[in-house]
Amino acid sequence: MSEAPLPAIRSLPSWLLGRAAARGRTLVAEALAEEDMRMWHHVVLSAVRDLGPVAQADLGRGIGLDPKDLVGILDDLQSADLVLREPDPRDRRKNAVSLTPRGARLLGRCEKAARAANDELLAPLSAAEREQFTDMLRRISGTAG
Repeated sequence: MSEAPLPAIRSLPSWLLGRAAARGRTLVAEALAEEDMRMWHHVVLSAVRDLGPVAQADLGRGIGLDPKDLVGILDDLQSADLVLREPDPRDRRKNAVSLTPRGARLLGRCEKAARAANDELLAPLSAAEREQFTDMLRRISGTAG
């Protein structure tokens, strides 16, 4: 049999996107692991930088993470001195999360590593193709605009 199994499935754009996404996640996860960081920890650090100081509940909603999972990640990040949780000055019943200087430095290294991993993923494409491909992904993912 010269043909790969499941040719009808393997030719679907959704299957191909899933394979590309899995490869991309693997490359980024490996790059982040070099900084002793996991994917969701990186997402949370990045969101805290962009939104912070941010109420813990707003942070969870902003990134679509279950509050219980967020607490565990924030515990990890705080114990590593990457984020700080303090009472929110606008509402003392809530915690506000902010990035520490150490967290900002690590985030910079993680962003560089993630960009390099994405460059590796898209290496077969020219610069123009990368831009076009990214634009198409935004449109079909519903995140354009």
